[in-house]
Amino acid sequence: MNHALGIGLGMPEMVLLLGVVLLIFGGSRLPQLAKGLGSSIREFKRGAAGMDEAPALGEAASPAGQNLD
Repeated sequence: MNHALGIGLGMPEMVLLLGVVLLIFGGSRLPQLAKGLGSSIREFKRGAAGMDEAPALGEAASPAGQNLD
């Protein structure tokens, strides 16, 4: 079986879901919701990529004004 996104949603289920979303939010607000969702996903990916560059939890930062020499 071919499922969209690997979560068990086929084309009929996705069409039904889109219809319910249109009924709840209306056609005029749907582009705003999609834009907000897209920017949220983009920001999450940026944050997740930044977590790789952050220092590990075991590494403590030196307090301001102290020399490590």
